[in-house]
Amino acid sequence: MLVDDEAAAREGHTIVTYRTTTLDPSTWDRFAELVDRNNGVFGGCWCIGYHPEARQRIDYRQAKLDRVRNDAAHAALVLDDEGRAQGWCQYGSPEELSGIKHSRAYNQDPPPVPDWRITCIFVDKRHRGQGVARVGLEGALEQIAERGGGLVEAISEVTAGREAVGRFLFSGTVELFEDLGFQRVRQVGKHAWIVSRHIPPLGQS
Repeated sequence: MLVDDEAAAREGHTIVTYRTTTLDPSTWDRFAELVDRNNGVFGGCWCIGYHPEARQRIDYRQAKLDRVRNDAAHAALVLDDEGRAQGWCQYGSPEELSGIKHSRAYNQDPPPVPDWRITCIFVDKRHRGQGVARVGLEGALEQIAERGGGLVEAISEVTAGREAVGRFLFSGTVELFEDLGFQRVRQVGKHAWIVSRHIPPLGQS
């Protein structure tokens, strides 16, 4: 997945080319450097917040590393043209990512159980507004297709017509998901919607 930052080019800045790779033991150091650079992400979350061990008194960094080593944490890691990680899009099975935003409203009328959930889209604070989130989401969908595809679910925020605070958009925006073929399923918060899309296996259209 390659994207040139055209907006930066128009403003006279250096063009950055982004690509995605899988989060695995070989890319862990790049992921960890990005998290450390951003103060552990949300005060030390280490992208554990949707895993079953969230809120336990454990070392989140080590817990995430253990999951990555055991193929129990999945993400499309976004790299710049120097190979430095600038964002990621986390995805996984409902068992792997059991935490749900707006869980009370979600469970009142739960949708069909998905094969995959997308829970976090994080971008380095100095690279926001440059298309990194889109690259990450597209990369995650490609990786899901490589793993057999299936029903993909996310809970995201509508931003059209309002001023949304960027740090609260860690699950992306509904508009971004819709751009990539997702459909709204049901509203579960003032601005939050369940969105879903069926991703065919790699090689099938």
